[in-house]
Amino acid sequence: MPEPAVVEPDIFEVIGTQRAMRRLKPDPVPDEYIKKILWAATRAPSGGNRQNWRWLVITDPAKKQQLQQWYKEGWDRLVASGYGNRPDLPPDEAASNDRVMRSAQYLADHLHEVPVLILACLLVDPGARPDITAGSSIYPAVQNLMLAARALGLGTALTTLHRFRQDDVRKLLGIPETVETAALIPVGWPRGKFGAGFRKPVEDVTYWDHWGNKRP
Repeated sequence: MPEPAVVEPDIFEVIGTQRAMRRLKPDPVPDEYIKKILWAATRAPSGGNRQNWRWLVITDPAKKQQLQQWYKEGWDRLVASGYGNRPDLPPDEAASNDRVMRSAQYLADHLHEVPVLILACLLVDPGARPDITAGSSIYPAVQNLMLAARALGLGTALTTLHRFRQDDVRKLLGIPETVETAALIPVGWPRGKFGAGFRKPVEDVTYWDHWGNKRP
């Protein structure tokens, strides 16, 4: 069983080398590591400190197989709609997009082989507005989980394709209808290596004081 990687003392090094790892080995992940990354998730801040997240850890082979079938169905629908077809990208972005699409296809085909799947679930307040801010506190928790996994040498990716069949997912896993499944996170030992992914420079995506204003 792989040993956890040495944790870099600089959090920015961990952040800079964390990327979506979609090709994961079937090797088991110790429960203590799962508990550790869930601990990190629950240290995140939340609106009003309500901590209205719940984490569903899935290791049952039959349930993972069913989730993979629904996930693959969602992926196929997405690809058929033209997702990922970006012929006008410049060469460096096109190469990155091709790699992402291949790795995403791999995950869709092999999701059931990933040793651990974690559903990030959200307890929905009665009458809550269904907009982008409703329950958004769960995403810092998800990022905490993923950074902690990176520090231990575990690969993760934030996925949401299961939501094409969310009602079926709820029934399969006994999740109440009042609970939203915000993300499905595969967790396992990566087949590839961590490293800096393709990212646009900060200057290209940042404005100051007014939309479109760049710092000299």
